[in-house]
Amino acid sequence: MDSQATATLTVSESRLLSVLDTAVNGIIVIDDHGRILVFNKACEQLFGYRAAEMIGKNVSSLMPPKYADHHDGYLTNYLTTGERKIIGIGRAVEGRHADGTVFPLELSVGETTTPVGRQFIGILRDLRPQLESEERLNQLQAQLVHMARVNAMDEMGAALAHELNQPLTAVMLYLQAVMRAARKSPEENAIPQEMVDILERALKEADRAGKIIQRMRQFVEKREPERQAISLARLVDEAVDFTMTGLRIRDVAVHRSHDDEVPEVSVDPVQIQQIIVNLVRNALQAVTGSAMRQITIETVVTGNRVSVSVEDSGPGIKDEALPDLFKAFSSSKKGGMGLGLAISKSIAQSHGGDLVVDPGGKGRGARFSLYLPIDAETGATRPT
Repeated sequence: MDSQATATLTVSESRLLSVLDTAVNGIIVIDDHGRILVFNKACEQLFGYRAAEMIGKNVSSLMPPKYADHHDGYLTNYLTTGERKIIGIGRAVEGRHADGTVFPLELSVGETTTPVGRQFIGILRDLRPQLESEERLNQLQAQLVHMARVNAMDEMGAALAHELNQPLTAVMLYLQAVMRAARKSPEENAIPQEMVDILERALKEADRAGKIIQRMRQFVEKREPERQAISLARLVDEAVDFTMTGLRIRDVAVHRSHDDEVPEVSVDPVQIQQIIVNLVRNALQAVTGSAMRQITIETVVTGNRVSVSVEDSGPGIKDEALPDLFKAFSSSKKGGMGLGLAISKSIAQSHGGDLVVDPGGKGRGARFSLYLPIDAETGATRPT
């Protein structure tokens, strides 16, 4: 070969190397034995190896075991039979970084014949940025769908609150009329005292239902809670009594314990009782079918907070249910909408507190704790 031809070849090789090193995608050239002949700079960044380390090594060293163990066999089979697995097709595969990390790749393979035998050119593109973008997009889409459902529920909640007020008011008027008749003189009163007591309870519950609807409407419309200073122990006891009244529950022991040092709380009593009622109902469902059916309710001062905890003797909460426990529309109960705990946590946070859970398990039931902050100067819980 004369000097001019040699110079032309050198220029061509330089141009080729320049193209290889400035390419955005990884480029690997191997021979028909799988040995690496070319390993460009993009590959160095992709795999964490220098070209000098990889030239002459088998390309399977860049693959996780599930690919590496079969690569040489696939190559031999192609050279023998001409049956293509990936050459000229392209597919998503996995590569292995120098630190052992396995990551997704898009691989396209071409083939060429040279004076020294067949060679195969692989073009590699890192799929991680694309997959991360797709995952983020899916998350955003899921959040948009979730928010749309929450907004729809807000609108439906406001509409329901408005529509329910009318029949509930009628029910209260009917009950009041019956109560007036029941309070007439004994000669005219044909209603047994036991029924009068039940009517009184029904009237109280109807009145409480009206207050709950009013507070829920305010909550949906993002209004501030209507706070007042009140005994937390009394709130808890009333809420438990509300929950147990009218339920046919047998063999469930409910233990209550109130710390004498618990101060009055400045809260919206109806909203806080909603939380307690929801927690007690959940606890009653949790102990169904348990050998020991027990619920423990404690009210204590913990540091600068006051807490109400509701613990059951059920099986505890499964690990897979925990991430979505306080999310709306994620109920595991048949027919449930998953709003109870989500709303309860929102109410707690709107009071400057929180609602947390110890999932229990391994022979221990779940424990939900409602926390409210205490004002250091007055001793009462404070709004934030």
